[in-house]
Amino acid sequence: MVAHVTPPPEALDWSVDNCTISRAMDILGEKWTMVVLREIFSGIRRFDDMRVRTGIPRQVLANRLSALVEAGVLRREPYREPGSRVRQEYRLTEKGFDLYPVLIALAGWGNRYLADPEGPPIQFAHRDCGAELDVEIHCAGGHEVTDHRDVLPRPGPGAHRRSE
Repeated sequence: MVAHVTPPPEALDWSVDNCTISRAMDILGEKWTMVVLREIFSGIRRFDDMRVRTGIPRQVLANRLSALVEAGVLRREPYREPGSRVRQEYRLTEKGFDLYPVLIALAGWGNRYLADPEGPPIQFAHRDCGAELDVEIHCAGGHEVTDHRDVLPRPGPGAHRRSE
């Protein structure tokens, strides 16, 4: 019997020092960050409303909101309740709105594998027709990719060869 030697993956030839997935996770990779984004996408924009609804500790919530503002995902907008001081609420920037497919994909995965027996606690629907949303993968050529084994990670224009 002849042993088959598998060559090392080509990905080992490339550096991950400037990986955009890693950079994105530096901003989004903490649990409470996605919970904060869920709240803001759901229309909950005020600190106290988020804190009460989610149970996020005050300092953790303040840190997450500040980090998202600093990263350009959220912006602060002042508001004033009658008889109160000026406070800030949080609104999505264009960069923040571009995270909607990520949130929908994450919820879809959670709904598929982690929902309670009675079903998922959140669904996303098209405002115009009410149909549930799905995130799909399409190539630039317009082909829908349904088998994830058909996805080929490859070096992009900003890739650098790994130095030994």
